[in-house]
Amino acid sequence: MSILEVRHLKKYFDTKAGVLHAVDDVSFQIRAGETLGLVGESGCGKTTVGRTLARLYEPDGGRILFHGQDIGA
Repeated sequence: MSILEVRHLKKYFDTKAGVLHAVDDVSFQIRAGETLGLVGESGCGKTTVGRTLARLYEPDGGRILFHGQDIGA
């Protein structure tokens, strides 16, 4: 069983220029004893993924499961 499982996570922001797809269809899982590194270019959505997992942002789609319980709903 996974400690953390993220399925098809989405987070969008409305801007003056239109909708910004900050995170679009991100999926991963972390099992006991595993470590995950999230890497990418500046502005690619790493911080938005973290803030959405911490529930500082509400996800616009997908599921966040912590020990099998959906914490994203």
